[in-house]
Amino acid sequence: MSISKNPAFNLKAVLQETNIAADTLRAWERRYGLPMPERTEGGHRLYSQYDIETIKWLLARQTEGLSISRAVDLWNEKIASKIDPLAGFTSSTLTSLQTTPAIYTSPDTNLDSLRAQWIQACLSFSETNAEQILNQAFSMFPVEAVCMEVLQKGLSEFGGLWYTNRASVQQEHFASGLAMRRLDSLLGGSPTPTRNQTVLVGCPSNEWHTFTPLHLALLLRRRGLNVIHLGANVPAEQFEETVTAVRANLVILVAQTLTTAAALQTTAQALSGLRAPVGYGGRIFNMHPDLADFIPGHYLGDSLTTSLKTVETLLQTKVKPNPLKTISPEYAAAHQAFISKRIHIESTIKEMIPFAPQSEGMDTGIRFLGDNITAALQLGNMEHVTKEMEWVKILMQSHQQPPSVLAEFINTYSTAVDKHINGKGEPIKAWLKTQADSAR
Repeated sequence: MSISKNPAFNLKAVLQETNIAADTLRAWERRYGLPMPERTEGGHRLYSQYDIETIKWLLARQTEGLSISRAVDLWNEKIASKIDPLAGFTSSTLTSLQTTPAIYTSPDTNLDSLRAQWIQACLSFSETNAEQILNQAFSMFPVEAVCMEVLQKGLSEFGGLWYTNRASVQQEHFASGLAMRRLDSLLGGSPTPTRNQTVLVGCPSNEWHTFTPLHLALLLRRRGLNVIHLGANVPAEQFEETVTAVRANLVILVAQTLTTAAALQTTAQALSGLRAPVGYGGRIFNMHPDLADFIPGHYLGDSLTTSLKTVETLLQTKVKPNPLKTISPEYAAAHQAFISKRIHIESTIKEMIPFAPQSEGMDTGIRFLGDNITAALQLGNMEHVTKEMEWVKILMQSHQQPPSVLAEFINTYSTAVDKHINGKGEPIKAWLKTQADSAR
């Protein structure tokens, strides 16, 4: 039986039948022309049963993970192919596909307020509300705007909440999981590539923060590029294999920490002999722009907008990388000496600080600092570790350790460095001295 297209239902009836918010429905009509209700002489909307089923069909596609814009594209593709998207579906079938009870309704529909509501829903571990808020946002605004203004900025605000002890690790992980899941769905639902260029996007070894590269992959896919997202913790040799296998036109590496910036450098060096240029970016390069002097490849910029422009330039023209700097002989000697003697240095620290072997926090702090010292020496500047030390201070505070303990720890570290690598550890000792002075 065909579904009636006779206009017979007012707006209230449609909202009750579909559980969609009025402002969301109006946004769909205004932005996408779907559905297209008729009007009474007084200007009031009148919907047909076909309009109602159309709304349910679109909601079902959102539940499956598509953005509203992609769902509308899919609808229009079927219509263009002379296929009725509702053919074979009944009202009850379509209703059963909608697993969320209702689209979240709020009087505030700008992106800032939607972001605040999403953060609050995540803080309350309310997955249903958080997902409905995102559904509302994607129904009213372009995908790019929601990903940036709600998801990316929302996770950044979560980082600030965690840093100031106003959000737990669990809450931050909950929000990150929801955001990543949504990006995955959007990437999977992106249109087929329309350009014949392939871009690899991924993280170097030990980099597990994948939101930014996944976000960038989505934006590039929506620009028609064939994007292959390799995800987290990809060894350099696997990047090399994939570049050759897929004949990539560009490789994009993303690192967020000092230690993974060093891993990124190693990967970029391994890829430098291949035909595909390397672009890179991430939080750590925004914090320390001079790191770019030591990375073979092209720095994409300090924002996603800049990165997209740089990617287009790299795909269209041959851009010569900036000349590379090399670390000083003093740093090279300190790097080699520290790597060879690190296990002895850390054992000495634990022997000299009585509570270190029993303290998981202290053991984590020793390992964390050693990793960052190694990376800083490889990248030519011990001062890069200074901002990373804020994490050690937070770790100390979380274990109820007074500031004097940090100063003692740093002095002990310096003594251990001096004991095992003698004069070759001068860059490390000089930096540790400034840290000990500031910790007092």
